[in-house]
Amino acid sequence: MAEDITQAASRAPLVMRCGAFGDMVLLTVLLTQLRARFGKGVDVIASGPWCEPLLAGHPAVGRLILVRSRRTPYWLSRDQQALVSWLRERGAGPTWFCDRGEGRSLLARGGIPGSYVCDSTQYPFLSGENFADRYLRLGALTPAAFEGLIPPAAPGGVRAAHLVLAQSAREELDVWLARRRIAAPWMVFHPGSRHVARRRLRARAGAAKYWPEERWAQVLRAVRTHSPHHAIVFSGTRAEESLNEEIIRRSGVTNVYNAAGDLPITRLLALLERAASLIAVDTGPAHAAAALGCPTVALFGHIDPWLYRPGGASTPAATVTGTLDGKPSILGIQPQQVIEAWLALIGRRGDSVKSGNA
Repeated sequence: MAEDITQAASRAPLVMRCGAFGDMVLLTVLLTQLRARFGKGVDVIASGPWCEPLLAGHPAVGRLILVRSRRTPYWLSRDQQALVSWLRERGAGPTWFCDRGEGRSLLARGGIPGSYVCDSTQYPFLSGENFADRYLRLGALTPAAFEGLIPPAAPGGVRAAHLVLAQSAREELDVWLARRRIAAPWMVFHPGSRHVARRRLRARAGAAKYWPEERWAQVLRAVRTHSPHHAIVFSGTRAEESLNEEIIRRSGVTNVYNAAGDLPITRLLALLERAASLIAVDTGPAHAAAALGCPTVALFGHIDPWLYRPGGASTPAATVTGTLDGKPSILGIQPQQVIEAWLALIGRRGDSVKSGNA
């Protein structure tokens, strides 16, 4: 048995996290921590079409396995069955479960004993803890079966997510920029979210993370005043195109491009990597931008802005919050708050960023 445990301890770490876009950006804090600890890439079980463009090619990632749905009954899901077969073939080893519900049973079906698993649900958040710090804490834990058999985590650790782009993504962006006639320097606005997009024919007002078009227009006009030579690109999904268009129309600002629906994830990441700044609601692209080193201002509603700070605890990001009727609400945020946060953020970066040459 001791020999089996020793062999299991030598395997690459495994992480299961089936999260949204921003969740998977933040997960890179844990993956980087485990990569440094074990000296080998981390195998990752995830779901969602955003995971491959975010994580494939990341130096901390070994094998990336995608499962379309964990809620589908096991006997009806070929993805789940294929995952379990792969787990059995791979062999059990140190595992970090950072999910909820059905995923844990898939690990058990795959032959991973409970003592091999560090289950994040058993470790509540500490007071004042940011997601990045929580991942560093989880990455320093050792599953019970492997105490004394795997190296401890080095003290410290980077308190920020990190994304890596392929050169091909940058080259494809250059082609797209030329086609759209967008010249550097540029900044990005991302006012929409999946909550707004799902409203479809219903009024946007009332959707979570909705901030009124006229307030966005005021911010856009102020940004143009302070950065008259920057192109401004509005990102989002196709369903957010009309929201962007209405903001642009109300602002009266020129040299603005509505790229909603024309930014697949790899292109969006390349655009954010070179952007002078991003102003967005609390959503996945805000986390990605901060993780790529882009100065990011994020508008938060009822979600804790420190816990979910874009990209972690030490990225170039500022968060803005407001209250309405005594409760946290994005509708309590005034345009001047966003403008001041943006000016303070880019001011810390110096004049080179303002001119787009950083």
